[in-house]
Amino acid sequence: MSAQPDHAPATPHAPAPGAPAELLAQLRADRRAEEWVPAFEREWSAALEASRSSFSLAPLYDVVRLWQGLLASAPAVDAFVASGYDDSDFVDMAELRGRRG
Repeated sequence: MSAQPDHAPATPHAPAPGAPAELLAQLRADRRAEEWVPAFEREWSAALEASRSSFSLAPLYDVVRLWQGLLASAPAVDAFVASGYDDSDFVDMAELRGRRG
């Protein structure tokens, strides 16, 4: 019998120790560096404070995972924008949320 319930979510793997530095180097090399680097640094600083106060590394891991995802998806987003696809019929999620309440 397992000590962990079957429905427990899998614990995500921790980023490598050098992941934040590598991520920052990738952000600095990106064409959006002027916007992304300060945003990453703000989020990283806030995560450091949260980590210190909670004695947990989870906030730091979350920031690294979020920005790794942003960098990984950036080429697909760029390709979509460059394709000229008409997205004028999109549905604003804020509007949908407002309809529920």
